Amino acid sequence: SHNTTTNNPAEKHREAIHTDSIHYDPDTTEPISCSLKSLDELLSWKRQEASLFNVATVPLASRYPPLHSCPRRTLVSHDMMGGYLKDRFIQGAEVETPYVFYHWEYIDIFNYFSHQMVTIPPAVWTNAAHKHGVLSIGTFITEWTDGAKTCEAFLADEESYRAAADKLVQISHCYGFDGWLINIENVLSETAVKNTGPFLRYLTDQMHERVPGSVVIWYDSVLKNGSLDWQNKLNDDNRMFFDACDGIFTNYNWTEQSLEWMKSYSAAQGRFADIYVGVDVFARGVVVGGKFETNKALKLIRKYEFSTAIFAPGWVYECHEKADFRQNQDKFWSLLSDYLYIHRPSSSLPFISSFCQGFGKSLYWRGQVEMKRSWFNLHAQEIQPLYLSENMDDGGWLRTRGCSEDAWIGGSSLMVEGMIPSGRSEVCARIFSLHVPLATRTFVSFVYKPPVGVKISLELKTIDGPLCTFDGMEEIARELLTPALKSKYFLCIRVSRDGGDEDICFNCRIGEIMLLDAESLQAPLQSVEGICVNDVVWHKGDGHTQSKVLLNATLRWQYPTPQVRHFQIHWRRPRGPDPRIPPGPLTLIGRSYSTLYRVVELEVPAAPGLIELVVEPVSREGFRVPEAQWGRRTLSYSASSSENPSV
Repeated sequence: SHNTTTNNPAEKHREAIHTDSIHYDPDTTEPISCSLKSLDELLSWKRQEASLFNVATVPLASRYPPLHSCPRRTLVSHDMMGGYLKDRFIQGAEVETPYVFYHWEYIDIFNYFSHQMVTIPPAVWTNAAHKHGVLSIGTFITEWTDGAKTCEAFLADEESYRAAADKLVQISHCYGFDGWLINIENVLSETAVKNTGPFLRYLTDQMHERVPGSVVIWYDSVLKNGSLDWQNKLNDDNRMFFDACDGIFTNYNWTEQSLEWMKSYSAAQGRFADIYVGVDVFARGVVVGGKFETNKALKLIRKYEFSTAIFAPGWVYECHEKADFRQNQDKFWSLLSDYLYIHRPSSSLPFISSFCQGFGKSLYWRGQVEMKRSWFNLHAQEIQPLYLSENMDDGGWLRTRGCSEDAWIGGSSLMVEGMIPSGRSEVCARIFSLHVPLATRTFVSFVYKPPVGVKISLELKTIDGPLCTFDGMEEIARELLTPALKSKYFLCIRVSRDGGDEDICFNCRIGEIMLLDAESLQAPLQSVEGICVNDVVWHKGDGHTQSKVLLNATLRWQYPTPQVRHFQIHWRRPRGPDPRIPPGPLTLIGRSYSTLYRVVELEVPAAPGLIELVVEPVSREGFRVPEAQWGRRTLSYSASSSENPSV
């Protein structure tokens, strides 16, 4: 759609007002995620003032087993240096070595934690969690003297606690996340503690009604008499809070004796899965395990059949060399893997992953560098594989890891590396465990770089069914797709020696795996519709760049997002009034993972000028949509009397 906006200078201030809020970076107008810092901010929160950019756009994916039938769950509480670091930039940031989480298949709930009163998870985290079927929950916290005053206010009576709970429910519903960790770490008066149980029950009931599948979890801190005294277990002093919500997250200084006692405690019976025994990875105080011995804590917790809450696993990033982050994170989760449960994606086709972890040294498209700079954007994270490290009895070994040195799409690929020892012909790396029904005609795409000295094949493998092996262009006989293979199977990379019998080391880079319903490849691609531009802010360069004109604007459009991998946002000079002047070349601005994009500090020709902003959908299968179906919006602008351009 071709449109021209022609606003006069008087309208410029009105359009810029929206970007003065807490939802935008004050210097660049980039959209950012943020918290609410006081009870007043919570009670005055309005949906119409919420950040559209921070609304999660990825629905919670199906997985097997689902949360409600998982007997021993794993919650991760992400607490890092106060929170809202570079992950607050919703459209991504330039970071060389960011912290990311990618072992989603092991966990059930992701909690974004900070010490700000209402911690709203950044949309990038909720989207990444949802893509893997993991719940994303925020934190409501009160602490110290100010926290006690806050509690006296909102727990004063039924009207007050309902007002606070209603806002928490509205915020979760608006931003698309799945519940709250409630962390009251201050003394409560007799009145306040009397109202805490009803507050929790009301909040939990309302959350379940408005956000199906959501959870409210209580942190072990305050007792039924209002004193602040961490119990490190569920007992008579804190069970009233546990009884009023979906679970308790215990403090970290428990012992095996406290786990043993809790297993026989009457209030725990039938709800072991709702007791999340806390493990502080930093190992502060007297604790079992922690750091690279966190597995010792999990061994005991699972022995007594409880769930676990792993607090601050970002220790692997904060306390070690950033360059070794991937290696240390993989080591940490590998040590825990015996006590964690692998969840399988169980949604329908397509199943697609380029293994992108949400950051990279360059941004790739189909093996070519599209943007050469370090970047971090968890919106770009694709479904993550099983990262394994296996040593075999005969001296062979096998490992899978993410690698940013080269990629097919996004910022990283999957490295499969190891050694096939003499006497062994092959090794097999299980990379996905799936519960995804296959179609009658399933299209399989497998992108990799052929290594030297070994052969690579992709296998679909069930325990009792036949083996399907793909090592080139071929059609698979329909009768091989048994009912078992149509639902539960592993995707494996098989590495076979290509002659000889000596020990052979190998490394193979996997770029992408796609399983598609062949019928879907015939579906027509749609056109971008309803494109509009608003919240326009003009900046002029400073210093030696004063002659530059910088455009900041929000683009919105309509398109069925399940059909796309991302959108490419471009600009160019359109064809001028003189037909002899052709349009300028398309220049890439960035990628969007929703139907919303903030153009930030885009240098455009000096006023008066005319530019075209272009939205190009890229299908989830990686096909480029024909240019006739892209969205377009032209902007004309002129210099006002104050020498500031207006759109």
